[in-house]
Amino acid sequence: MSVSIDDYVIAKVKELRLKKGFSQIYIANELNVSVGFIGMVESSKYTNHYNLKHLNKLAIVLGCSPRDFLPEKPL
Repeated sequence: MSVSIDDYVIAKVKELRLKKGFSQIYIANELNVSVGFIGMVESSKYTNHYNLKHLNKLAIVLGCSPRDFLPEKPL
């Protein structure tokens, strides 16, 4: 079973978020979105995803490059 690019990005963001010890609440506040939105993005039950503006802001917050959320090769 292959992973979609959206699922890959979401998993990578979550991995880096947890590594930094940041809660969903903290990330929601930094992105100026609801905590529910972050929960829905991180849950496979919903179709919510981060957009490019979110990923850029997440890179700032997590101290990385937006490229760090993407796979090295196409999926």
